[in-house]
Amino acid sequence: MVEYAKTLPGGDELPAVGIGTWDIHGGTVKQSVRCGLDAGYTHIDTAEGYDNEEEIGTVISSHNRENIWLTSKVLPKHLHYESVIESCRNSLERLGTEYLDLYLIHWPNPAISLRETLNAMTKLYNEGLVRNIGVSNFTAYQLSCAQHISDVPIAVNQIEYHPWFTQDPVVEYCHETNTVVEAAAPLGRTEVFADETIQNLADTYDRSPANIILRWAIENEIVVLPKSSTRDHIQENLEILDWELDPVDHDRIDSIEMSRPIYDFPSRAWEREVYGISQWSVAERYRSNLELTYPINRRRYLSRRNFDQGRPHCRRIRLILGLQCCFDDWGESILSARVK
Repeated sequence: MVEYAKTLPGGDELPAVGIGTWDIHGGTVKQSVRCGLDAGYTHIDTAEGYDNEEEIGTVISSHNRENIWLTSKVLPKHLHYESVIESCRNSLERLGTEYLDLYLIHWPNPAISLRETLNAMTKLYNEGLVRNIGVSNFTAYQLSCAQHISDVPIAVNQIEYHPWFTQDPVVEYCHETNTVVEAAAPLGRTEVFADETIQNLADTYDRSPANIILRWAIENEIVVLPKSSTRDHIQENLEILDWELDPVDHDRIDSIEMSRPIYDFPSRAWEREVYGISQWSVAERYRSNLELTYPINRRRYLSRRNFDQGRPHCRRIRLILGLQCCFDDWGESILSARVK
C-alpha cells in the first residue's frame, strides 16, 4: 500500500507530494506556491540557492505555518560550521518563519569536512531551528558516512529520480536504512514525457504523462517534488493519490532501459561558484600530504601548471582529490594509500 506521508525518525510526517520551486522566481514563484496551497499542497521545497525564499515567505505568511511543511537547503560553499548556522538563520529570516521542517545539505563539497557541517546541523536541530536534517545528491557511500558521523538521524536524501534515471543503488540503500528518498526533477524536466512507454500509458489511462510518472514514483515509495508555474498543471500534479497503476504497467516503467541524468552527472563541476572552491584549491589543501607520500622523483609533477594542463600524473591525483577525498573525515587516509 502506498503511504501518502512518510514518517521520519523524529516522528514527523512528510507529505508524499510537494511543490518544487527550482528556477522560478519573483511573481511566478508566488503564483506557483499560492496556487499549490489553494489546491491542497502542504509541502514546499526551496533552497537558499534558488533565490526565491523571500517570495515564498510572503505567500506562506497568510497561512497557518503549522499546516505547511517547509524544506530549505544550504549551498555547498556554505558548509563550514559558522556558515551553515548563518545560512540557516538567513533562510529563516527570508522565509519569515521560526523553524524549518527539514534542512538539507544541497550538495556534498569535497573541500569541507562533513563532520564540521553535520556538527552545525546538529546545533540547529538542538536549538529548534530545524526539526529534521538530511542531505541532497549524496551517493550511498556518502550517505553512509553521514549517518555514521551525525548525532541526529539523516532523515532524507533528495536526489535526481525519474524513469530515465532511477539511481537504484542509492534508493536501495536509503530504503534499507529507513532514509526517505525525495525525487528532485521527478519529471526529468519534462524530457521524459517523450518516452514511448510513458506516452502509451498516458493514452491507456487517459492521464497526462506527468500523472503517469508521478504515480509510478510514489508507488516506488518516493516523495515527489514536481515543479510547475501554471495553475492547471499544479492541480494536475496532485491528482495522483486516488488511483493506481496496474502492476504490469508499473513494471513496464521500471523496465525502461535508460540511464540519462538531467542534472546529476557523474563528473561534477567542482569549479562552479556554488562550491566556492577550484580544483586547484583542493589540491593546495592536500599538497603537504602529496609531497610526503608521492615518490620524490615524481614531485615535480605536482606543479600548478601541470595540474591545470591535466598531465597524466596529475590527472590521477585530481581524480583522487575530486572523487575519493570528498570529506576530511576519511579523505586523508585514502589519499595516502592511493598515491604511494
